[in-house]
Order: sequence, then C-alpha cells, then structure tokens
Amino acid sequence: MKIGIGCDHGGIVLKPACIEALNQLGYEYEDFGTYTTDSVDYPDYAEKVAKAVASGAVDKGIVLCGTGIGISIAANKVKGIRCAHVTDIFSAKASSEHNNANMIAFGGRITTPEDAKEMLLAFFNTPFAGGRHQTRIDKITKIENNNL
Repeated sequence: MKIGIGCDHGGIVLKPACIEALNQLGYEYEDFGTYTTDSVDYPDYAEKVAKAVASGAVDKGIVLCGTGIGISIAANKVKGIRCAHVTDIFSAKASSEHNNANMIAFGGRITTPEDAKEMLLAFFNTPFAGGRHQTRIDKITKIENNNL
C-alpha cells in the first residue's frame, strides 16, 4: 500500500511519528511537504494529498495541521475524498470500519506524536465493514455527486 502524507507548519511535529507507523506497517509513502516549520497554507498540502488519493496515485492519505480541522475540511473539497479528523483510537477505527475513510487528519497542537502513531495503526489495521455502512457511503457519494 502507498500512502500520501502532507502537512503545514502546525502539523509537521507529527510527521516523523506518522512515517514511523507507516514503516512499521511496511507501507510505502510519498511526502507532499511541508518540510520546515516556516509558515505555509494548509489547503495547499491538503489538495496535493487529496488529489493523489482521488487519482489513485496513492491508496490513502494522511494530512496534518495545527488542529487537523482546517486541513480535513480542505481535503474533503476534492471529489472522492472522505477525510476523517480524529482525536482518539475509537474514532480512528470507526472512520475506517464504518466510514471507509480514505484519508485521516490529525492536529499537531492537540495530538501527541505517540497518540498519532497509535491512531494511524488503528486506522490502517481496521478493515471497512461494508454491509449497512456501504449503504451510507453510497448516500454520501450521491450527495457529493449532486453538489461537487
């Protein structure tokens, strides 16, 4: 599996822990930036990763900003993206199992690197359950198709 990862200056503190989790899982990754703590605009990185996921260039994506909120909102503006902003392991598992999220977002100012790593492992190790959840994903896709 190949994962896209991108962040702004507020999320860069989590990037090493996320890459460590990806290495632990044996996944390849493509780093879309940023690479320093210099101030940058999170929508730019959200769009890069989201477009890579939507096009199939990568299988899933990880985006990081100060809170995880703005970057997840921006990623969700790309058609085909279901980016979940999570702050705990239960939500990380549910975003995969129930929502079939193809991207996950964390905030470097509200999440520790250790917690981000654990949530990523939970996200990637939890399969989509399908069934009644697929019906709901289909409804989300219909909303998306009618509005984007």
